[in-house]
Amino acid sequence: MNKRTEQQAGVLYAAFSYILWGFLPVYWKLLDHVNADEILANRVFWSFFFIALILVINKKWGLFKGTMRGLAQNKKQLAALAVASMLISINWFMYIWAVNTDQMIEASLGYYINPLVSVLLGMVFLKERLTLLQYLSFALAAIGVLIMTISYGQFPWIALSLAISFGLYGLAKKLIKVDSAVGLALETLVVMPLSAIYIGYLMNQGTNSLFAGSLSTTLLLAGAGAATAVPLLFFAKGAQRIPLATLGILQYIAPTLTLILGVFVYHETFSSIHLLAFTFIWSALILYSLSRTKMATAMTVKWKKEKGMPM
Repeated sequence: MNKRTEQQAGVLYAAFSYILWGFLPVYWKLLDHVNADEILANRVFWSFFFIALILVINKKWGLFKGTMRGLAQNKKQLAALAVASMLISINWFMYIWAVNTDQMIEASLGYYINPLVSVLLGMVFLKERLTLLQYLSFALAAIGVLIMTISYGQFPWIALSLAISFGLYGLAKKLIKVDSAVGLALETLVVMPLSAIYIGYLMNQGTNSLFAGSLSTTLLLAGAGAATAVPLLFFAKGAQRIPLATLGILQYIAPTLTLILGVFVYHETFSSIHLLAFTFIWSALILYSLSRTKMATAMTVKWKKEKGMPM
């Protein structure tokens, strides 16, 4: 396969993963009669076993065990793994809860903001420098969030919780450089025992939906593992084949689909205030995308020279 064909395949894999993530709310909506905490527990529990099966099929189980041994001897990476596991669990819970309480629009806002939050975290924790366009994109995004806060008298905490938890998750992942499938198996393994205990507790209390509700509910809860892992596996195949800039543009597919579903399928209110706030956010993302181009780099160099800033 030549380089161009390889990249085309990569775009298709990555785009398909984001399309699956964009439609994932439909899956959670089918479980809106189940509490978000029980959905999360099942998602973590079944994700581990599904991804473990994938590792065995792909002959990566040895890599998984070797990575576990390596992490056991590296306290810094082990701590990062524990933090990453907790953060992705928080992110999953917030997203499921937002979807099933008819707040998909704000959830989509969170994933629009996420790339900007990731850049900001890179600046704070990794001492990465921002370009002029990136500073402007932050200003526009902040205005968008401020508009929603002032207009509704309520801070968009769901959106920012999703964006910050996923941004911090990405930061923690930078310290754990492992195969994506192995990484997901390790992350779910850390919290899987807690999930198993919680599922057992619900069964003991007689309030569980798994194996106690309808067959369709049981299958959907068990299938949450596949629903979680399959998009990630396609994403990994795509990310290996295409430039980061292309991946950055494709990532807006998921929140856009979620927004469309929220407005047109589940009939959530999308007011003129929403439109104004989202316009600022979308403008911020356009500037952010432009900031990653060669032309923007040249503009930044010129700007720094004029300001006498270090290069």
